[in-house]
Amino acid sequence: MNRDFKLIVIEGVDSSGKATQSAMLKEKIASLGKRVVSVEFPNYASDSSAVVKMYLGGEFGTDPNAVSPYAASMLFAVDRLASVKVTWKDLFSGNSIVIADRYTTSNMVHQASKIADLAQKSEFLDWLYDLEYGKLSLPEPDMVIFLDMPVENACELMANRANKIDNSSVKDIHESNKSYLKQSYDNAVFVAEKYNWNIVHCAKDGKVRSIEDIADEVFSKVQQIL
Repeated sequence: MNRDFKLIVIEGVDSSGKATQSAMLKEKIASLGKRVVSVEFPNYASDSSAVVKMYLGGEFGTDPNAVSPYAASMLFAVDRLASVKVTWKDLFSGNSIVIADRYTTSNMVHQASKIADLAQKSEFLDWLYDLEYGKLSLPEPDMVIFLDMPVENACELMANRANKIDNSSVKDIHESNKSYLKQSYDNAVFVAEKYNWNIVHCAKDGKVRSIEDIADEVFSKVQQIL
């Protein structure tokens, strides 16, 4: 990739620790004296996420599987386009390291999970890749870190987490549907292996590893491209 900045994506299912690990990674990279910035998708602070909020709030239907993965992906892609090209355009330039909590990879995780047939899933992933990286010209990640947090552990962590849209206790249509969470997790593992993402297993013997232990492993993988 012929550009000055590096893009590192932290990906995972809901409540896998993406925000925490993104913040800790930023701190570790900054300690090396490097210019590092962080972003989060969807960009809830921007008007560009308005339709995403409608989708996650259930205005298109409370069953995620009832909403076409192609249609839902377009909502998130437009928010990403506006954020990268307008709101955060200065961050995605210059000699910097950008850490993204979620990215195009989240459409791969959540929306591709709605498609059971592997041939159709592959067709969707090819379409999505061309849409965001091709037609919308969004930058491809230099590295994707997949936080592999099993659904059972994620649900325990999610119980006390506030909704990122409005900071309430109300869960969005993805978070409130446990069968969809399992569906997304199984698909995420499939996609992570298909695209050779860097996988960090966040639980061992049924118990969640310490935040610091996970952060050390994440950093050790990221150091390969710094």
